[in-house]
Amino acid sequence: MKTGIVELKLAPEDNRRLANLCGPLDENLRQIEAAFDVTIARRGMAFRVSGESAQAEKGAQAVEHFYNRAHDALSLDDIQLGLVEITRGRADDEESGPRLRTRRADLRARTPGQAGYIENILSHDITFGIGPAGTGKTYLAVACAVDALEREQVKRLVLTRPAVEAGERLGFLPGDLTQKVDPYLRPLYDALYDLLGFDKVTRLIERHAIEVAPLAFMRGRTLNHAFIILDEAQNTTPEQMQMFLTRIGFGARAVVTGDPTQIDLPKHVKSGLMDAVDTLGSVRGIAFTHFGSEDVVRHPLVGRIVDAYAARRALADK
Repeated sequence: MKTGIVELKLAPEDNRRLANLCGPLDENLRQIEAAFDVTIARRGMAFRVSGESAQAEKGAQAVEHFYNRAHDALSLDDIQLGLVEITRGRADDEESGPRLRTRRADLRARTPGQAGYIENILSHDITFGIGPAGTGKTYLAVACAVDALEREQVKRLVLTRPAVEAGERLGFLPGDLTQKVDPYLRPLYDALYDLLGFDKVTRLIERHAIEVAPLAFMRGRTLNHAFIILDEAQNTTPEQMQMFLTRIGFGARAVVTGDPTQIDLPKHVKSGLMDAVDTLGSVRGIAFTHFGSEDVVRHPLVGRIVDAYAARRALADK
């Protein structure tokens, strides 16, 4: 690999924007260094980015990009999300893709995979989102559900997960039913609170417009005019997956999310998610979105971690 050095001088000179760009103790610059594996040195408005030639160019572009956005303070989240967009080529593509009606004004697809996922959810009655952690599978599904509820396209939201860690046998856990199942459903609650606010979520739950429940509670039901999300679907059995998919009634929409690399089922039990991919791949009206490490929207290292584990699994399979 060819080593390169890129020098740039930011303009117009603005010490306040420079401080916002660099962050406390140059933390924002350290994030850019880690994302592109480069070294950044600066003196005043002059920056020197060194590393592998292509990466140094990207690092310099990132510095300039964030300086243009630094009229206000840049949080760590701003930097990390911006780095995702830069590496995916979407940094200047903020207005593309569907806009969802939630209280998060900045909510949008950050990668082409996410944009395709949202479009599939909006245009299909059943959508599968399959891929590694950090790709926004669950969060974007909940955002689409909230959008459908806000636009009165559905009457209620039903969010469910298999409580596989307890083997669906919750009786031995302490507390009442809510206290027993809450730990398994907490990620769904967190997404709802972020997108609607705690008070509104509480009111909607009291009115039964939002229901968050373990998968075992779906048996025998028919869900009409509902937006239904099955999260952590890799931990369903084929029988549970079939049971869930046949709960869907008139005017309903369903999203199934899961990560095939994090299956907690016994080794002799086939994942219902993988069975559904094999069984339903050619069924019209069902969409499948497959995410990769390039769709990870978390700390830049998460994508590299996903790739490293994938490479090790590939070697083990040979």
